[in-house]
Amino acid sequence: MTDQSGPMTSASVIPVYDDEVVRKFVVATIFWGVIGFAAGVLIAFQLAFPALNLDLEWTSFGRLRPVHTSAVIFAFGGNILIGTTLFIVQRTSKVSLFGGSGLAHVVFWGYQAFIVMAALSYVLGFSQSKEYAEPEWFIDLWLTIIWVIYLVIFAGTIFIRKEKHIYVANWFFLAFILTIAMLHIVNNLAVPVSWTGAKSYILWSGVQDAMTQWWYGHNAVGFFLTAGFLGMMYYFIPKQAERPVYSYRLSVVHFWSITFLYIWAGPHHLHYTALPDWTQTLGMTFSVMLWMPSWGGMINGFMTLSGAWDKLRTDPTLRFLVTSVGFYGMSTFEGPLMSIKAVNSLSHYTDWTIGHVHSGALGWNAFISFGALYYLVPKLWGRERLYSLRLVNTHFWIATVGIVLYISSMWVSGIMQGLMWRTYDELGFLQYSFIETVEAMHPYYVIRGTGGVLFLIGSLIMVYNLVKTMKGHVRNEAPIGASTAKA
Repeated sequence: MTDQSGPMTSASVIPVYDDEVVRKFVVATIFWGVIGFAAGVLIAFQLAFPALNLDLEWTSFGRLRPVHTSAVIFAFGGNILIGTTLFIVQRTSKVSLFGGSGLAHVVFWGYQAFIVMAALSYVLGFSQSKEYAEPEWFIDLWLTIIWVIYLVIFAGTIFIRKEKHIYVANWFFLAFILTIAMLHIVNNLAVPVSWTGAKSYILWSGVQDAMTQWWYGHNAVGFFLTAGFLGMMYYFIPKQAERPVYSYRLSVVHFWSITFLYIWAGPHHLHYTALPDWTQTLGMTFSVMLWMPSWGGMINGFMTLSGAWDKLRTDPTLRFLVTSVGFYGMSTFEGPLMSIKAVNSLSHYTDWTIGHVHSGALGWNAFISFGALYYLVPKLWGRERLYSLRLVNTHFWIATVGIVLYISSMWVSGIMQGLMWRTYDELGFLQYSFIETVEAMHPYYVIRGTGGVLFLIGSLIMVYNLVKTMKGHVRNEAPIGASTAKA
């Protein structure tokens, strides 16, 4: 399939791109997204109504919670990242994938196998706390092999490119792929008890393990959920807005400052622990410094719409993309704020952190993924346009209301929770027991679950719209904003 959709067109001959595997990643993204969102709704209501745990070990919150997080991050997020990187690197390099379609399909099926193995290990209870053992060493090793093949494909495509210039999105993608490989290997170093058994012992323990875990955890956010999706932002917003990136120089500064600063911010997750105080302060300092490059990227994304702001009225796909940048800016303000020790003393261990995480995950990662899906499906399946732009608009508003309910309830619940934990009576005793804080949070848990239901409904509307588009159907409807324009 040919497509002249790259930001640069210096090559005189448009190559035939390997899009079959990209189509598979798009379908996998849609499938795993619904699974992950549905699991999130279930566990949200399990917290509000514990009877929903059903007294079954396989359906308990403790087992389903990692299924939800892994499904939305590594299954939904991972598939859209790999799919879009393979789509974008071909068009910005003007060559087909290095290694051909066969090698790319190894990555696709290998990655799906990893997702299934990880999900089964959670549900069946094979996963244990890292303090004792890490029995999934073979799953970690499998992912390492698949990821290295993915790196070879991506880097090889850049190496054989026909474009002299490496587009900035590819810099972010390359940083994402390399850093995640490093994080995954170091954090999961383990010694198997035997080559025929699942049990293994990790190399880290105590505070060293905690530091390694949050070096991994925060940089997974920084490079998997931030750098990778910023690469998507730098491609899909200019394409959908039909405008060049506002400042290419700013994008380069954004890349190098993000790459250097993010890697040091992990210790802010370990304030007031056994971690040395200087290390905690270092993490806090670099987190606060991240405000500047993060907002530089947000400004670059917004200003790319200069002269094209009117498109937001008629193009709900662009609305998804631009709104995601707004959530990115909000999350990258809130994160450094919460890393400050005085603020962290209130927010740590509370639902405020949950609200913060989901404002980024739902508003930034999911929204830009939805925008990318709405952009990709018509092109990959050779359709003139989406089945229905009005359904895209409906999806946008339902999902937005769901996010607002979710994060606002968790902000209120979390701050209330932190204040109740530190409230003393006139005799100097804690005024509230732990169970009283849990009871006080119940209505906010119900609101959170309701927000999750709305977000899930929006995703199901998207699935219907995209499936109809793939089949070549077009809905007869008036353009969005037509009545306003007429008036």
